[in-house]
Amino acid sequence: MTERHILLVEDDEAISGMVSSYLSKEGYAVTPAYDGEAAVEAFRRERGGFDLVLLDLMLPKLGGAEVLRLIRAESLVPVLILSAKDGELDKALSLGFGADDYITKPFSMIELTARVQAAIRRAGYAAASATAVPDASALPEGQPAGTSADSGTQPEPRLLSLGSLTVDLDNYSAVKNGEPVRLTAKEFQILKLFAEHPGRVFTKAQVYAAVWQDAYYGDENVINVHMRRLREKIEEDPSKPEIIKTLWGIGYRLGESFA
Repeated sequence: MTERHILLVEDDEAISGMVSSYLSKEGYAVTPAYDGEAAVEAFRRERGGFDLVLLDLMLPKLGGAEVLRLIRAESLVPVLILSAKDGELDKALSLGFGADDYITKPFSMIELTARVQAAIRRAGYAAASATAVPDASALPEGQPAGTSADSGTQPEPRLLSLGSLTVDLDNYSAVKNGEPVRLTAKEFQILKLFAEHPGRVFTKAQVYAAVWQDAYYGDENVINVHMRRLREKIEEDPSKPEIIKTLWGIGYRLGESFA
């Protein structure tokens, strides 16, 4: 198996050393950075060489949220936040910028390793899904992969109209009132999940399992923050959502008008 490379951004050298040592024994290559500026420099120097970033929020020279923003401007590499801050605001900010998971100090190395493995596995699943093409051996003779059997041309995109929002399910794009909507990968996957299953109710655990491709740890903040930010982008009035409805105590479903 190819060795996975992790960028560890932690200003506490004792914690950094402990995490590096443990992950190295688990078969990971770890590059430490002790401040925000060093983290960004290391990330840009490797240019796609990291499989995951472990990022503390409280960093000297450049804060963790800004480091995350700069990384997200260049890459979709999985980012796990490490922080002693357990406030809702910190989680909202970090996940809003595109963090994949959040673990609060103090944490066990077993839990951290499990989160690392899960994040890398999810990233691999997403990449495989995004690049998958039909197996040519399964197509009718003479039909090129990715074309329609009837016309021999590229199939028409699946467009879904949800009021003022138009969603292209195949090309991972959305337009609201004629303007492109910038959705993160997770936000689009959540929207696509409901759009493809009109009328079905999903619990938070089911949303997490479908979108993150992993077992649900029970942290509702992850789902709550992603859902809130998605609604801010797609709903006419996020405080009174019509596209994705909340069923209190149960979960979510696509609005009745679109089911």
